[in-house]
Amino acid sequence: MKATYKNISEILRLNRFVVIAVTTLCLLTSGFSLWTAHRAQQTLLESAFAVNTDGSVIPLKLVTQRENLEVEARSHLQLFHQYFYGIDESNYERNLEKALWLGDGSVDEAYRQKRADGVYNRLLQYSLVEKIIEIRIQLEMSNEPYGFQVETCFEIDRGTVTDRYRLVTTGKLIHVDRHFPNNTHGLLITDFFEKSLRKLENEDIPK
Repeated sequence: MKATYKNISEILRLNRFVVIAVTTLCLLTSGFSLWTAHRAQQTLLESAFAVNTDGSVIPLKLVTQRENLEVEARSHLQLFHQYFYGIDESNYERNLEKALWLGDGSVDEAYRQKRADGVYNRLLQYSLVEKIIEIRIQLEMSNEPYGFQVETCFEIDRGTVTDRYRLVTTGKLIHVDRHFPNNTHGLLITDFFEKSLRKLENEDIPK
């Protein structure tokens, strides 16, 4: 009888040891899995990947992407202002169509207001030429949407007379899907507003 109790006691101790061992192993495995997942997430957050033409995978650091973002934002705004304000009777429809791809309804509203004011009719009637002289861009890239202010200096050639103006526009930039070839930077202008327009005197003209 004592031997039987002894055997049962040994079995219970063995079962207890097995339970403790399995529980400990499960906890260690779960901890290792969580650590591995965390490391993988951090690696993913720090890197992006692109497929090269030969099929190889190229890692792209997000730090580099952030540095490139400002370059793309400036290029996006440069293109928009070139298209929207650098127009003449031969290219205005094509340029405006390209410009409208780069902004949301606020840009379309500005376009419709100009059309209602007869800006494009006068362009055709008097064969006017709007030529961009200089574009200065200020960006706030700390948080999305990214704020901007752009000073665009342009001239209007009326044939015998050329007038020069400085226009200040403001707005914000947000990320959207890239659309080739209409919106290659994957950015969209929102809250677009023509803040001020001033005719330049000779001393104000950029050299």
